Amino acid sequence: MPSMIHPVAVIGAGPVGLAAAAHLVQRGLPVRIFEAGETVAAHVRDWGHVQLFTPWAYALDAAARALLERSGWRAPEPEIYPTGHELVARYLEPLAATPEIRDVLETDARVVAISRRGTDKVTSREREARPFSLRVADGAGRQRQVLASAVIDTSGTWGTPNPLGADGLAAEGEEAAIGRIAYGIPDVLGHDRGTYAGKATVVVGAGHSAANVLLDLARLAEEVPGTSLIWATRGTDLSRVYGGGAADQLAARGTLGTRLHALVTQGTIQLETGFAVAAVRDIEGRLVLESEAQSRLGPVDRIVVATGQRPDLSLTRELRVELDPWLESARALGPMIDPNLHSCGSVPPHGHRELSHPEPGFYIAGIKSYGRAPTFLMMTGYEQVRSIAAALAGDRAAADDVHLVLPETGVCTVDREAPAPASCCAPKPEVKSCCGTAA
Repeated sequence: MPSMIHPVAVIGAGPVGLAAAAHLVQRGLPVRIFEAGETVAAHVRDWGHVQLFTPWAYALDAAARALLERSGWRAPEPEIYPTGHELVARYLEPLAATPEIRDVLETDARVVAISRRGTDKVTSREREARPFSLRVADGAGRQRQVLASAVIDTSGTWGTPNPLGADGLAAEGEEAAIGRIAYGIPDVLGHDRGTYAGKATVVVGAGHSAANVLLDLARLAEEVPGTSLIWATRGTDLSRVYGGGAADQLAARGTLGTRLHALVTQGTIQLETGFAVAAVRDIEGRLVLESEAQSRLGPVDRIVVATGQRPDLSLTRELRVELDPWLESARALGPMIDPNLHSCGSVPPHGHRELSHPEPGFYIAGIKSYGRAPTFLMMTGYEQVRSIAAALAGDRAAADDVHLVLPETGVCTVDREAPAPASCCAPKPEVKSCCGTAA
């Protein structure tokens, strides 16, 4: 355990970052929270119009809840499914306003780099005795140094979306068309309605973010004549996004897939599978997608890229970090969550040991710990930071006593050429399924 001469730095004030701070406070450890946005939960606010498929019962962290209840806060009904905005208003903002969190939280404070004070990545001598050095920038770009005894990076991945190109790079013409491309989950029925009403849109991606956008666009098409939508996916197996229907223990997640499948079946959504995007062409003022096989899709007016996110690795260039070579997740998590092997499977309980790195006292937690894998749930992050906080406090028994109970997805699809995970569709009692995201 590192000496606590300096506070523990928590990067990011989203659900998992604030939970990390609550667990550290609960253990009597000094903490400082750095949020790049102007308010807490900046990433959640960006998709705030979306309803979670995780109900309140799974959306609250135990330590955070204890802090809130001390101030008279009452938890929402456990079976209700909040939107992102409701998650912020009813949980994250009140949590950030508690005295224990409010006094250690800084917004408009972006951590741009982390190192060890006075030494670089190469030097080993007395490395562990040196505090972490964080470069923190404000909105005007002014930087300062902050020292920390340990660092928990919960900055997430929402701010670094994957590009349109199927090869992981920006598609040819993507940058030139950027004004007509949205990444993530635009508010099609609200703030962004005018951008999509009466227009043709292609949605690229095969996850739950794409599903949310498609369902909203389908509703908009019912309300506004001339609105049309195309769904393009690189793969051909859509069982993960269609899900397990009534067999899904998260009813909202099952309904999402069922509704999407129905819209494709009835022809409301034009589905193009096996379309690996290589280029975007501007033809007479409209956009045409071109695949690696040189087939074409369009013309359309707008493109929504819902192809997932990737972690920002620039923060840790001067730290000794060990990542899975293709997922960019914590290395030990890679085999557990690899989407090349399974789309449900199970995530064994994991905590500080699996999330640690060769740099003692540094942890990546929350969705960023999963790298590019799309199957993270908030409750997974809550258990991660509970274990990390216990480890930093020196309570190894509690840190190692990790539990992870995730709702069954009702679907199990594995790579036909790879052996199915031992727990896939036959989970251990304490482990259910890994499928699903926080939104």
